[in-house]
Amino acid sequence: MTTETRKVERVETVKVLMRHIGEFRRDAILTPLVMIGEVICEMIVPLLMATLIDDGVEKGDMGVIVRTSLIMLVVVLCGLTVGCLGSVFGSKAAAGFARNLRQDQYDNIQTFSFTNIDRFSTPSLVTRLTTDVMNIQNAFMMIMRMVPRAASSLIVAMCMAFVVSGRMALIYLGAVIFLGIVLGVLMNIAARFFRRAFPEYDVLNENTEENITAIRVVKAFDRGDMQNELFRTISKRIYDIFMKAELTLAAVNPVIQLTVWASMLLISWFGANLIVAGDLTTGDLTSLLMYCMNILMSLVMLSMTIVMITMSSASARRVAEVLTERADMPVAEHPVMVVKDGAIDFNDVDFSYPEVTLSENDPTAKRRADMASRITGTRRRERVLDDIDLHIPSGAVVGVIGGTGSAKTSLVNLIPRLYDVTGGEVMVGGVDVRDYDLDTLRDNVAVVLQKNVLFSGTIASNLKWGDPNATLEDMRRACHIACADEFIDRMPDGYDTVVEQGGQNLSGGQRQRLCIARALLKHPKVLILDDSTSAVDTATDARIRRAFATEMPEVTKIIIAQRVSSVQDADMIVVMDDGRIHGVGTHAELVASDEIYASIVELQTKGGGDFDEAAMGDHDESHDESHNESEVK
Repeated sequence: MTTETRKVERVETVKVLMRHIGEFRRDAILTPLVMIGEVICEMIVPLLMATLIDDGVEKGDMGVIVRTSLIMLVVVLCGLTVGCLGSVFGSKAAAGFARNLRQDQYDNIQTFSFTNIDRFSTPSLVTRLTTDVMNIQNAFMMIMRMVPRAASSLIVAMCMAFVVSGRMALIYLGAVIFLGIVLGVLMNIAARFFRRAFPEYDVLNENTEENITAIRVVKAFDRGDMQNELFRTISKRIYDIFMKAELTLAAVNPVIQLTVWASMLLISWFGANLIVAGDLTTGDLTSLLMYCMNILMSLVMLSMTIVMITMSSASARRVAEVLTERADMPVAEHPVMVVKDGAIDFNDVDFSYPEVTLSENDPTAKRRADMASRITGTRRRERVLDDIDLHIPSGAVVGVIGGTGSAKTSLVNLIPRLYDVTGGEVMVGGVDVRDYDLDTLRDNVAVVLQKNVLFSGTIASNLKWGDPNATLEDMRRACHIACADEFIDRMPDGYDTVVEQGGQNLSGGQRQRLCIARALLKHPKVLILDDSTSAVDTATDARIRRAFATEMPEVTKIIIAQRVSSVQDADMIVVMDDGRIHGVGTHAELVASDEIYASIVELQTKGGGDFDEAAMGDHDESHDESHNESEVK
């Protein structure tokens, strides 16, 4: 990236962020104005001090001394007042700006499709909502308060110094030029390190999240030492980057101190000579020394601000990326607001996961690209589904079976439009899913994902994700169908039982059944179970399927499973293989006509095992993991 391109990017980033100041714009404008008022008061004090010394002390005029002292007191009090107002306005504007950035990022993330989310990682989004926003808040506070204060103080003090003595003011001018050059070089070097540091925070957060979320697996396999070493390695990388940045910035203070003392000595030496020669008064020298301190302290404040801006520039770019990201699913011009029924049609459907766009300046780009490939289950731009033609009548029970990587989940993800097709069309209730209002479509298509996610709260609050207005009776009915009432009724607090983060205080099978009940509360026309009974025993699995048949016969049910017993009674079974439909039919038809399905049945009925052993020779990781979690419990 060229220097010119980087400048344009910075300008655009600032424009994006400034649009989110919102209702705190007035405070943001008032802050620098009152800070300039504080500077004006400070600049008047040296002039009054010179008058006090020359016309009062040296001449012994008590009237001048009292009068000048009172004026100085009033000026100082005015300066303190406007300084306090600057703190109030600045704090309100900076905190409000940070609040808006967090909220606006969060709001925008809620609109993201899966494709948008694939462009970021979850830990990266967390870092952008927290650490990056905090860096911007601190920098914004300093820009509002310290920049106008330091800049105006520098300019006014320099002008006043030239008014008092042009020859002496040249010393200040030389010091300012020298410091400006040195600080510019040091800040540019430090900025390179800070740009590398924050993506590494994403990697650190990713590692922390994985370790804490999967702590039971870590303990079960006794891999705590390995995780500690991995964390230590990433932390060391961040330490090394910040150490280089801090060592660069450490040179700032000695340079400033050297310049300050050199200026003071030069002013004292030449000022004393001018006083002896009668070209300068004692009061003028005192005011010049005070202006010297103002000028050099202004440089110190500016350098601190530049350091903070340098640190936050990478954060600003990362936050702007989230704010400007737009959901890539086009909205229908006249969206359909009603889903007639649960009929589903795949008409010549092809699908490829969109290529993940990564910043060329991101040192963790390759790692994020690899992570995106793991999320999608395929290489970028590779066709995942090919020539899918499938028609499911409303109210049918459909089983989907296939090996790891056969694109079972990718197939059902197209129904609630979590992704858009690359070619062909997916229709629900006789209407292309792209023509629906997205909320309407997803309210009528309930999905129970492979990974069972529960939130901190109670069982009841988690169930109400399906229907915020659900009554206790509604929840009991849904839990009865999902066979979750069996364990809820045994709990002392029943539906008020506390659920820890992620449902860690529940077994894998209990979490799965609660997630099914939560989906049922949506009263959907289509229910998709993505390997969602893998952690429950076969008897409970059978009871859940029987309840589906008797309690909700009009709902189209799509069941992705590894066990033949979970799908053998389905009206239609779809056998997936390498992104294509290998066979469609009933259990009896497929046993007779489809070699893959027949081999699954033979292996599972005669010797146990699962589909991948029969067809792929490789276990389904999500299936095995859910069983492992249950066993650890």
